Amino acid sequence: MIGSTNKSTFTKSNHLSPIRYKLYYWPTIQGRGEVIRLAFEESGEAYIDVARNKPEKKNDHPELIDMLQNGSVNTPPFAPPFLVDGNLIISQAAAILQYLAPKIGLISDDTATQIFAHQIQLTISDLISEAHDTHHPISSALFYEDQIEESKRRAVYFTKLRIPKYLTYFEKILTKNHGNSEWLIGDKLTYPDLSLFQIVEGLKYAFPKVFSKLSDDYVKVMTLRDAVSVRPNIAAYLASTRRIEFNTMGVFRFYPELDE
Repeated sequence: MIGSTNKSTFTKSNHLSPIRYKLYYWPTIQGRGEVIRLAFEESGEAYIDVARNKPEKKNDHPELIDMLQNGSVNTPPFAPPFLVDGNLIISQAAAILQYLAPKIGLISDDTATQIFAHQIQLTISDLISEAHDTHHPISSALFYEDQIEESKRRAVYFTKLRIPKYLTYFEKILTKNHGNSEWLIGDKLTYPDLSLFQIVEGLKYAFPKVFSKLSDDYVKVMTLRDAVSVRPNIAAYLASTRRIEFNTMGVFRFYPELDE
């Protein structure tokens, strides 16, 4: 049931209040929902990962499908991830984090700071989409095997031009941070830091040869990645069964022929 309190489906919490947040995403991939999981895990806020609420039936996610097909919802989501908080439904990862972060302590109340964080998150969303399109450059309706040659061409430009362009941008933000910290904004971790960590991990998985040659050029980005990985809640999450392994069904996929 959606309201189950199976502890394998949500992060540890230090309070006993009812769980208010329900995250809807596919049960067997990290995908676009992982940046939201990371935010929940870092904050310690309890949440229900609805499609994974029945670990013995990971491919069975009727609650998610029901929500997508529910004709009575006035503000329907287009696709997962989406978050349910009471009667409110928010879809799109960047919009979810923009709504959620102030409530769980991952952004300040300052308007300018919130806008800049959202700007960074939208840029991260663009990068995630481009990473996806390296293995599905023609259509998501086709298998990767149906578009391998096109994928090879797309991956060349992504790895040679687009990855460096994005990482240079993030490195620039880190360099210009007036807080003189290891974070993107101010002197404390905010939710875009967690998402940038996920980007680095995904690129390392999908393009290990390429990324190994690039990483030395982005010292501050890699320092941020290391700083996130050792935070107690994140380290515990990464070591747990709640962290789904990267695989060739998600956004970041490793195909040797694309990692040239």
